[in-house]
Amino acid sequence: MRHLPRLVDKRVLLPAQTARALQLVSDPDLLRLKAIARIYARGLPPAMTWEDILQESFARIIAGTRQCPEGVSMVAFVTGILRSLRSEYWRRFESAETLRVKYQQERVDLPSLPDAAPGPEQTVSAHQELEIITRLFSQDPAALKIIRGLGQGLTAEQIQKTMALSKTDYDSTRKRMRRVLLREGLACETK
Repeated sequence: MRHLPRLVDKRVLLPAQTARALQLVSDPDLLRLKAIARIYARGLPPAMTWEDILQESFARIIAGTRQCPEGVSMVAFVTGILRSLRSEYWRRFESAETLRVKYQQERVDLPSLPDAAPGPEQTVSAHQELEIITRLFSQDPAALKIIRGLGQGLTAEQIQKTMALSKTDYDSTRKRMRRVLLREGLACETK
């Protein structure tokens, strides 16, 4: 039985090696291109080396996505591809950076929930208003009971139950309180 030679070579060639094997570039041209790739790779992140952009440029030539026009040297043509790859990287980076900045601005511009804890100015203002209201109703024990219940965060039903007020007493006291507050300019009139 005759032994057939292997048709598939298991070696992996880099695009630059393939370009050299196809005689797209000579050894001196490849050395020039390596130097040029180092220059174009300056300022790119460490993850993108000069070897990467050089290999990518040869890969595009071999794949046929870039074709060298007649009369243009291979060194000049590959240099143009290197420049293009560098620009493409920065375009992507700027686009990603723009999206990140827009996202952060949108997050900043979202309405934030106010802090539930009152600030010092609010606390002083609330105490002053409460003193004024307490003075206004100092002669009305039912109103003081309702004010105390509201200060504790109780509902109308809870105030009536804990302060021993009937529903009628509670409603009439609230109306009386409203009239006094309106007269003193401490409440807004609702329709």
